[in-house]
Amino acid sequence: MNSETPVNGSAAPPEPPAAFEADMDQHAAPGVDQHAAPAVDQHAAQDMDQHTAPAVDQHAAQDMDQHVDLDEDRHVDPYAVTDVSAESVNGRGVSAADPILVEIVEGTLASVEKEVETAIARTARSPMIRDAHDFRAGIHDVRLRKLTGRSYSALVQPIVRDFPVETMKPGDVYFHNDVYLSEGGIGHLPDLCVTVPVFHQGEVVAFVQAFGHHDDIGGSVPGSMPSHARSVYEEGLMVPPIKLWDQGVPNETALRIMTRNSRMPDSLAGDLDAECSACLMGARRLSELFGRYGRAAVEECFDAIIDKTTETFRRELLAKIPEGVYTWEDYAEHDGVDEPRLHAQRITLTVDHSAPERRSSRREGDEDAGQEHAPLTIDFTGTSPQAKGPINHAGDYADGVFLKKWLAPILRNLADTPERMAELDVNEGVVPLIKMIFPEKGTLLTPIFPAPTNARTFVILRLLGVLAGVLAKATGGRMPADQETIRYTGVHGVDADGQPYLMREVLGGGSGGRWYADGEDTIHVVPDSRNIPVEFAEARWPFRVERLALACDSGGPGMFRGGLGYDKHIRMLRDASYMSIADRSILSCWGVNGGLAGRPFRVEIAGKEMEGLVDDHPVQAGDTIRIRTTGGGGWGSPYDRDPRAVAADVRDGKVSIAGALGDYGVVLDGDRIDEQGTAELRANLRPTTDRFFDRGPGYARLSGGRTSAEVDEM
Repeated sequence: MNSETPVNGSAAPPEPPAAFEADMDQHAAPGVDQHAAPAVDQHAAQDMDQHTAPAVDQHAAQDMDQHVDLDEDRHVDPYAVTDVSAESVNGRGVSAADPILVEIVEGTLASVEKEVETAIARTARSPMIRDAHDFRAGIHDVRLRKLTGRSYSALVQPIVRDFPVETMKPGDVYFHNDVYLSEGGIGHLPDLCVTVPVFHQGEVVAFVQAFGHHDDIGGSVPGSMPSHARSVYEEGLMVPPIKLWDQGVPNETALRIMTRNSRMPDSLAGDLDAECSACLMGARRLSELFGRYGRAAVEECFDAIIDKTTETFRRELLAKIPEGVYTWEDYAEHDGVDEPRLHAQRITLTVDHSAPERRSSRREGDEDAGQEHAPLTIDFTGTSPQAKGPINHAGDYADGVFLKKWLAPILRNLADTPERMAELDVNEGVVPLIKMIFPEKGTLLTPIFPAPTNARTFVILRLLGVLAGVLAKATGGRMPADQETIRYTGVHGVDADGQPYLMREVLGGGSGGRWYADGEDTIHVVPDSRNIPVEFAEARWPFRVERLALACDSGGPGMFRGGLGYDKHIRMLRDASYMSIADRSILSCWGVNGGLAGRPFRVEIAGKEMEGLVDDHPVQAGDTIRIRTTGGGGWGSPYDRDPRAVAADVRDGKVSIAGALGDYGVVLDGDRIDEQGTAELRANLRPTTDRFFDRGPGYARLSGGRTSAEVDEM
């Protein structure tokens, strides 16, 4: 293997494929080709499929003589489950399914998944599920493999661990939200998960699952996300895997306990009913699929779908990463308990193209059944100790299956074209390509119960950027700059009727500039999620939305500018309390390959600047809450951006005249570009050497004055 590939700090843009040439030539136009791709795809379009198991071979064989092996801590060993069936598999372990039937099955899976999500959206009660769409459905086979790639879901492993497959009955619905008993599939307690087994001829053949972020599950603050929590016991009701419906009959006792612990019992009850009913409907649809084509044929198709993803990722994406060892890290800035400091998340990436992947469709006895290697090894050693506050993420379960699928969409940025990137599914097929090495217990990624986790987005979102950063080092910058596209802001109080209310919104931000186009504006990390419509918000809660716009100058300057964040103003009509779970209020989204960092998250209430983590700051009637979300980092030197593109941004209100002058060195005289003045100014402003990474001014504040980290060096 080669050592870390050296890249000049001011590397030229990678040569674009022919398909991009027209878009590159148009970057001076007002459109700046910001819609050519789904964005950093650090989860946008996230098709993220993020949580399932590699081949946790729980395949229900004819005699159902199977079991799930547990390690000493009673967690699923994803490579220890035996599978006694080996039908329709050729010598390489690859399915020989009818390709036409594969297309039919793949389309049916996508249709059923979408139908389940549509049913939930139409029948749920809470704004977070119904309006913001912060939930997902997923379909898994009996071997616990995620089959669809449009979206992500939790894991089935904890269900089959506690409820053997052979004990399940039609009409059963299982429920859990316990972070530490979820095998890594649940990140914080408000994420509730329901799982329904699919039956064919009396045997379990698949699972339909839905999980989402609910309004309130108890705990010390409204919304169940206490920013200063020191223990998971402060965060809400923990429910290990239970049977919520038994053969079609709801467990009223369990439902009563859960709703009794919620500040929003009606919404919680309505959401759970919607999710259970939708998953039962999805199970019926899948049962029809098995009935139409037979179990053997459908399962052959499952293998083919997953194997296709494995082969496609290896051939089209991994092949573009030079062999070597690469290291990078990024940081969360605060944990709600200690003073702000750098909480590091580090990845050391080893690329070895000679390593054979472990096929998710492998059977017991295959040559690679015990294979420990993979083309990509992601080592998290060097990650900071677990925090006192709630920014920990319990990721070191089930061989890191959740994180493998959570991070894999970053690889799609290596696709030849944006169109091809959007076509690539992230299902269980990515799992055999990645090996993960976790540090010892007691880090941000390996917390020890009962460490709090409600703000774990600070870690898992940052890991997306860390992988993008380490791949940027490996590929000479052929990765997008950074983005931070989720944070929770809201208000809670009592309305005019004396009823308690909670308005919590997941506001997105700008994605990073790409090596062929600007970043996207105001994207959301959760696929299909959105801000809450103004008309709905004003009709339901006691405030007025006075402004909802793009935050001018928030995108990181670059040859390809970072996307813009939100600029939202809310005027309160009654006294209330403001809440926020947000990172990147000090540290910015980094720029790459000479691009500059975007603007950080900022909130002002009555002229006072807020911190990123707030539980209950008092807001008086008449006060205005001003929210500006993060802009994405820039890609490439801003002094190489076409002046016409800068002028177009000024006309569109995305860049101010002062920003055009100071950030891009573009001199404007009204609508006219002063070409000579621009050339002279850029010559004076351009640094002799561009930094490959720009972390923004906030990094120096937390690093003791340093402007870059040791791992930033090329």
